[in-house]
Amino acid sequence: MSSRDEIRKPARALPFWLSLGMIPLAILGAVAGGWTTLLLPVYGWFSVTVLDAILGRNEDNPDPETPEQDLFWYRLITLIWFPVQFLTIFSMIWWVTHSDHLGTPETIALFFGVGVISGTIGIVYSHELFHQRNRLERWLGDLLLSSVLYSHFRSEHMLVHHPHVGTPRDTATARYNEGFHRYFWRQLTQGPGSAWRAEVAMLKRVGRGPLHPKNPFWRYAGLQLAMLTLAWALGGATGVTLFMFQALVAVWQLELTNYVEHYGLTRAHLGEGKYEHVLPRHSWNASHTASNWLLINLQRHSDHHYKPDRRFPLLQTYGPDEAPQLPLGYPAMTTLAMIPPLWRRRMNPRVRDWRRKHYPEITDWKPYNRGTLPMPAGVV
Repeated sequence: MSSRDEIRKPARALPFWLSLGMIPLAILGAVAGGWTTLLLPVYGWFSVTVLDAILGRNEDNPDPETPEQDLFWYRLITLIWFPVQFLTIFSMIWWVTHSDHLGTPETIALFFGVGVISGTIGIVYSHELFHQRNRLERWLGDLLLSSVLYSHFRSEHMLVHHPHVGTPRDTATARYNEGFHRYFWRQLTQGPGSAWRAEVAMLKRVGRGPLHPKNPFWRYAGLQLAMLTLAWALGGATGVTLFMFQALVAVWQLELTNYVEHYGLTRAHLGEGKYEHVLPRHSWNASHTASNWLLINLQRHSDHHYKPDRRFPLLQTYGPDEAPQLPLGYPAMTTLAMIPPLWRRRMNPRVRDWRRKHYPEITDWKPYNRGTLPMPAGVV
């Protein structure tokens, strides 16, 4: 049987539906309270890391020419996720604000877990969806981002991160020796403005002003306002507070992932604002089996940058000769990133080895470390 015949089987797609296991855990936490409110982060981070250790790595590469109709069971989980997540978030807001059996610590823990759902899963699925050409999928991606109040991420990711990864223009490329907490603040304060400038520049190229109806920031604002309004209608000020808390947790997880994906990996400056082409070596990769199931192959990140609209079941993995490898999957590495001294101890030697291997001619890395190299030519 060919690999194409194998990939179309529902059983092959089933492990990528691991995310649905979070929903009954959220319901259990809301109803039972107590220690059960901690099960969501345990499921999303700890259990997947344990499974990675048991199952090892998956370095098989599917046929990238597999037709889209053979991927139905893979795509379906991303297509149904917005209604699943929407109902989870807002039913939890209604439940907590209309019952009194959960104390404040339990409520905080529960909505931290809801943020794990909307961040670890929702934003990752949104990323898969808004990279596609199908209008429905892109709308679903926008809806997922609006449910965590981070709609600008689509513009920043598509217009800035992909073309300018590894250069000073890309705020999502973490600098060598930059701790996560500093990076996170930089992303929160610089990301929205960066996305706005990129969209305005796009509009200007076709003779439109920044306030033109085609500016997607109008759509972003409307969707986010609708989400906040619904949270208020269901739970008042408490509902809005809980909604914003889960959104913050989700965004924190997104930026932890962004931090890990390109930490210290910069493209060589060729002079006069020109940079080398993006190559597989400019993304950290992890072929760990279980975390790639949960994160729908996001850890095959080099291939995503090579072929951004390639659907997740077809993403290719690269060996250590072509792309740098993480020692652990994203859930474990993002946990490590929260403790900068431990992160630097584990990752800085790997960055230095990467530099010696690929760029022996560069003797002064200070401008790369500080992000002081010239902006890419032609960038606003």
